[in-house]
Amino acid sequence: MSGDFTARPTALPGCYELNLPRSHDARGSFTKIVHAETFRRLGLTADFTEVFCTESRRGVIRGLHFQTPPHDHAKLVVCLRGRVQDAAVDLRRGSPTYRQNVTIELDAERDNALYIPTGLAHGFCTLSETATLLYFTTTPHAPTHDSGIAWDSAGIRWATDAPTLSARDRQHPALADFDSPFDYLSAT
Repeated sequence: MSGDFTARPTALPGCYELNLPRSHDARGSFTKIVHAETFRRLGLTADFTEVFCTESRRGVIRGLHFQTPPHDHAKLVVCLRGRVQDAAVDLRRGSPTYRQNVTIELDAERDNALYIPTGLAHGFCTLSETATLLYFTTTPHAPTHDSGIAWDSAGIRWATDAPTLSARDRQHPALADFDSPFDYLSAT
Protein backbone atom coordinates (compact mmCIF):
# COMPACT_ATOMS: atom_id res chain seq x y z
CA MET A 1 0.00 0.00 0.00
CA SER A 2 1.67 3.18 -1.14
CA GLY A 3 1.33 6.17 1.15
CA ASP A 4 -1.31 6.85 3.74
CA PHE A 5 -4.49 8.86 3.94
CA THR A 6 -4.07 12.58 3.52
CA ALA A 7 -6.80 15.06 4.35
CA ARG A 8 -7.18 18.51 2.85
CA PRO A 9 -9.63 20.79 4.67
CA THR A 10 -12.18 22.45 2.42
CA ALA A 11 -13.63 25.93 2.99
CA LEU A 12 -16.40 24.36 5.14
CA PRO A 13 -15.34 23.44 8.71
CA GLY A 14 -15.20 19.68 9.23
CA CYS A 15 -15.50 18.88 5.50
CA TYR A 16 -12.38 17.25 4.03
CA GLU A 17 -11.13 15.99 0.71
CA LEU A 18 -9.34 12.71 1.42
CA ASN A 19 -6.71 11.12 -0.78
CA LEU A 20 -7.00 7.37 -0.46
CA PRO A 21 -3.92 5.12 -0.45
CA ARG A 22 -3.79 2.79 -3.47
CA SER A 23 -1.31 0.13 -4.50
CA HIS A 24 -0.83 -1.27 -7.99
CA ASP A 25 0.67 -4.48 -9.29
CA ALA A 26 0.27 -6.83 -12.26
CA ARG A 27 -3.18 -7.90 -11.02
CA GLY A 28 -4.60 -4.38 -10.81
CA SER A 29 -5.04 -2.12 -7.80
CA PHE A 30 -6.08 -2.16 -4.15
CA THR A 31 -7.50 0.95 -2.42
CA LYS A 32 -8.09 1.54 1.28
CA ILE A 33 -11.29 3.59 1.75
CA VAL A 34 -11.73 3.68 5.54
CA HIS A 35 -9.17 3.37 8.33
CA ALA A 36 -10.71 4.00 11.77
CA GLU A 37 -7.49 5.05 13.52
CA THR A 38 -6.60 7.56 10.79
CA PHE A 39 -10.14 8.94 10.82
CA ARG A 40 -9.99 9.35 14.63
CA ARG A 41 -6.62 11.10 14.38
CA LEU A 42 -8.19 13.54 11.89
CA GLY A 43 -11.19 14.09 14.17
CA LEU A 44 -13.55 12.31 11.78
CA THR A 45 -15.99 9.55 12.63
CA ALA A 46 -15.63 6.15 11.00
CA ASP A 47 -18.69 4.65 12.69
CA PHE A 48 -20.53 4.02 9.44
CA THR A 49 -23.81 2.10 9.69
CA GLU A 50 -24.88 1.91 6.03
CA VAL A 51 -23.27 1.95 2.61
CA PHE A 52 -25.11 2.96 -0.58
CA CYS A 53 -24.10 2.78 -4.22
CA THR A 54 -25.45 4.96 -7.05
CA GLU A 55 -24.87 4.88 -10.76
CA SER A 56 -25.70 8.00 -12.75
CA ARG A 57 -25.47 9.19 -16.35
CA ARG A 58 -23.77 12.36 -17.63
CA GLY A 59 -25.64 15.52 -16.63
CA VAL A 60 -27.54 13.95 -13.72
CA ILE A 61 -27.64 16.01 -10.54
CA ARG A 62 -28.55 14.21 -7.33
CA GLY A 63 -29.16 16.42 -4.35
CA LEU A 64 -28.87 18.44 -2.34
CA HIS A 65 -29.67 15.81 0.33
CA PHE A 66 -29.31 15.35 4.10
CA GLN A 67 -31.12 13.82 7.06
CA THR A 68 -32.52 15.96 9.87
CA PRO A 69 -31.92 15.35 13.58
CA PRO A 70 -32.00 13.04 15.38
CA HIS A 71 -31.10 10.95 12.32
CA ASP A 72 -28.57 13.38 10.83
CA HIS A 73 -25.33 11.83 9.68
CA ALA A 74 -21.82 12.35 8.48
CA LYS A 75 -21.13 10.94 5.03
CA LEU A 76 -18.08 9.70 3.15
CA VAL A 77 -18.45 9.80 -0.65
CA VAL A 78 -16.11 7.87 -2.97
CA CYS A 79 -16.22 7.76 -6.78
CA LEU A 80 -15.55 4.19 -7.92
CA ARG A 81 -15.99 4.79 -11.65
CA GLY A 82 -16.05 7.99 -13.69
CA ARG A 83 -15.99 11.60 -12.48
CA VAL A 84 -18.43 13.84 -10.64
CA GLN A 85 -18.63 17.41 -9.43
CA ASP A 86 -19.38 16.79 -5.75
CA ALA A 87 -20.91 19.58 -3.66
CA ALA A 88 -21.63 20.33 -0.01
CA VAL A 89 -23.61 23.22 1.50
CA ASP A 90 -23.25 24.31 5.14
CA LEU A 91 -26.67 24.29 6.84
CA ARG A 92 -25.34 24.78 10.41
CA ARG A 93 -26.70 27.98 11.97
CA GLY A 94 -23.87 29.87 13.64
CA SER A 95 -21.20 28.39 11.36
CA PRO A 96 -18.69 30.88 9.91
CA THR A 97 -19.60 29.38 6.50
CA TYR A 98 -23.39 29.12 7.00
CA ARG A 99 -25.15 28.73 3.62
CA GLN A 100 -21.83 28.64 1.74
CA ASN A 101 -20.84 25.77 -0.55
CA VAL A 102 -17.80 23.90 -1.71
CA THR A 103 -17.32 21.74 -4.81
CA ILE A 104 -14.70 19.05 -5.37
CA GLU A 105 -14.16 16.90 -8.44
CA LEU A 106 -14.20 13.27 -7.37
CA ASP A 107 -12.47 11.05 -9.90
CA ALA A 108 -12.03 7.29 -9.75
CA GLU A 109 -8.55 7.71 -11.23
CA ARG A 110 -7.47 10.21 -8.55
CA ASP A 111 -8.46 8.05 -5.55
CA ASN A 112 -10.05 10.94 -3.70
CA ALA A 113 -13.12 11.10 -1.48
CA LEU A 114 -15.16 13.75 0.32
CA TYR A 115 -15.93 13.56 4.04
CA ILE A 116 -19.07 15.56 4.86
CA PRO A 117 -19.92 16.20 8.52
CA THR A 118 -23.44 16.33 9.89
CA GLY A 119 -25.30 19.53 9.09
CA LEU A 120 -24.17 19.78 5.48
CA ALA A 121 -26.30 19.07 2.42
CA HIS A 122 -24.69 16.93 -0.30
CA GLY A 123 -25.17 16.55 -4.03
CA PHE A 124 -23.27 15.80 -7.21
CA CYS A 125 -23.33 16.26 -10.98
CA THR A 126 -22.07 13.46 -13.22
CA LEU A 127 -19.26 14.65 -15.53
CA SER A 128 -18.38 11.36 -17.28
CA GLU A 129 -20.68 9.17 -19.40
CA THR A 130 -21.54 7.25 -16.22
CA ALA A 131 -20.29 7.44 -12.65
CA THR A 132 -20.59 5.06 -9.73
CA LEU A 133 -20.50 6.54 -6.23
CA LEU A 134 -20.28 4.79 -2.89
CA TYR A 135 -21.71 6.57 0.18
CA PHE A 136 -20.92 5.60 3.76
CA THR A 137 -23.29 7.11 6.37
CA THR A 138 -23.11 7.20 10.17
CA THR A 139 -26.87 6.66 10.69
CA PRO A 140 -29.32 4.42 8.85
CA HIS A 141 -31.65 5.86 6.25
CA ALA A 142 -34.71 7.33 8.02
CA PRO A 143 -37.38 8.19 5.41
CA THR A 144 -39.25 10.55 7.77
CA HIS A 145 -36.03 12.57 8.29
CA ASP A 146 -34.79 12.43 4.70
CA SER A 147 -34.72 15.97 3.33
CA GLY A 148 -33.13 18.31 0.83
CA ILE A 149 -32.81 21.77 -0.64
CA ALA A 150 -33.20 22.78 -4.28
CA TRP A 151 -30.12 22.04 -6.37
CA ASP A 152 -30.13 25.51 -7.94
CA SER A 153 -30.71 27.59 -4.80
CA ALA A 154 -27.34 27.46 -3.01
CA GLY A 155 -25.10 29.39 -5.42
CA ILE A 156 -23.29 26.31 -6.72
CA ARG A 157 -21.78 26.72 -10.19
CA TRP A 158 -22.87 23.35 -11.51
CA ALA A 159 -21.27 21.81 -14.59
CA THR A 160 -24.69 21.84 -16.29
CA ASP A 161 -27.62 24.23 -16.21
CA ALA A 162 -30.07 21.67 -17.65
CA PRO A 163 -29.62 18.60 -15.42
CA THR A 164 -31.57 15.39 -15.30
CA LEU A 165 -33.31 15.43 -11.88
CA SER A 166 -35.57 13.10 -9.96
CA ALA A 167 -39.15 14.20 -9.25
CA ARG A 168 -38.18 14.38 -5.56
CA ASP A 169 -35.20 16.67 -6.21
CA ARG A 170 -37.36 19.04 -8.29
CA GLN A 171 -39.60 19.59 -5.24
CA HIS A 172 -37.08 20.52 -2.54
CA PRO A 173 -37.44 24.03 -1.05
CA ALA A 174 -34.95 26.76 -1.88
CA LEU A 175 -32.12 27.30 0.57
CA ALA A 176 -33.55 30.76 1.41
CA ASP A 177 -36.84 29.11 2.47
CA PHE A 178 -35.24 26.32 4.52
CA ASP A 179 -35.45 26.64 8.33
CA SER A 180 -32.35 24.74 9.37
CA PRO A 181 -32.50 22.41 12.39
CA PHE A 182 -28.68 22.21 12.47
CA ASP A 183 -26.58 24.18 14.95
CA TYR A 184 -22.84 24.67 14.41
CA LEU A 185 -21.90 24.52 18.09
CA SER A 186 -23.71 21.22 18.71
CA ALA A 187 -22.39 19.72 15.46
CA THR A 188 -18.70 20.37 16.25
